Amino acid sequence: MSYVKGLKCRECGRAYPKQAIYVCEYCFGSLEVDYDYEAIRKNFSKEKILKGPKSLWRYRELLPIDGDPTVGLSSGFTPFFRTKNLAKRLGLDELYIKDDSSCHPTWSFKDRVVAVALSKARELGFDTVACASTGNLANAVAAHAAQAGFKCYIFIPADLELAKIVGTLVCKPTLVAVEGNYDDVNRLSAEIGAKYPWAFVNINIRPYYAEGSKTFGFEIAEQLGWKTPAHVVIPAASGSLLTKIWKAFKEFEKLGFLESKVKTRLYCAQATGCGPISRAILEKSEVIRPEKPKTIAKSLAIGNPADGYYAKDAVFQSGGSAALVTDEEIQEGIKLLAETEGIFTETAGGVTVASALKLIKEGKIKPSESTVLAITGNGLKTQEAIQKSVGSPITIEPNVSSFEARVMGGYNAPKTEERPCRSK
Repeated sequence: MSYVKGLKCRECGRAYPKQAIYVCEYCFGSLEVDYDYEAIRKNFSKEKILKGPKSLWRYRELLPIDGDPTVGLSSGFTPFFRTKNLAKRLGLDELYIKDDSSCHPTWSFKDRVVAVALSKARELGFDTVACASTGNLANAVAAHAAQAGFKCYIFIPADLELAKIVGTLVCKPTLVAVEGNYDDVNRLSAEIGAKYPWAFVNINIRPYYAEGSKTFGFEIAEQLGWKTPAHVVIPAASGSLLTKIWKAFKEFEKLGFLESKVKTRLYCAQATGCGPISRAILEKSEVIRPEKPKTIAKSLAIGNPADGYYAKDAVFQSGGSAALVTDEEIQEGIKLLAETEGIFTETAGGVTVASALKLIKEGKIKPSESTVLAITGNGLKTQEAIQKSVGSPITIEPNVSSFEARVMGGYNAPKTEERPCRSK
């Protein structure tokens, strides 16, 4: 059973049918999915969620597909845990990690949105899928398209990290590297999407694709015991994840699934080398000024974010704020998370950790208040970002004296007393 009434404009509210469209033809506002919440309330419950699959599809009634899901059946329901070591280092009493860097087919939260997008693409009758990507989306679309039998075209900036390129190529899509930044790639993809009958997951089927990010927020609330935390720190590229986490919390509140009303404050985490949303929030500006990206956090390097205004509005509605961190702080954030909790995150996660540290120092996050850090991708994809800052192994010869000389600083362990064996 489908609970999707259609699409509607986020600006003027005009209704549209369930098609592969994403812009209002009257005011040029972006479109979003319009649900029948009354029908959902009658047929959906916490009990049904708990009996559902251990994947994002346990929230099927709040996702924009008409039939059963066909793609990404193992995506979602990733680890959520309370930290000890990192909490102590940051001076927080109650700190949680929502870890989308593991237990996902391609090790990032993009597996969520692609599962929904490609399931919808199949319902809409497409045989070819495509995307513009800064890396993680490319990996997810290539992998899920291969599994589902779609033809696949992917467009990326030519200077993307090698691991993300290899992780895409191995699934045999048509991978096109564009000389330019993500905004150049996105513009070209929009032009190609207008000419070819493909399902561009983050263009013509973006209204459906973006809804997959809500499951990140649904899981936080469920795994926290049907409540929302005081604070969530979220890395932002287009800004969509931040807006959808907020939407997820508000939908659970509307359906009566939460123990109390949502009082969560959202924080937009970005790099100083590409932080148009965070700058607008910190400056309390109504305008988001496009930027030319220059940061090691390439997965967040979108200078003209599609959902920037909506992310800014969600932060203001929540009473939250934002942070901007340097490349050096990003590297330290990556290493801090690894050395305290054993999680190797990509640069976006480094932005999250470094931003949390800054927000705590600024007094925006209080030590006694529950806080969740959104970790969205795996560090094996962006090793170049910290390769020079983590040091190198100590090389020794294959003997104990070499070990003691080079590792133990010349220290010789005391010899143990040898005792003769006694026969009975």
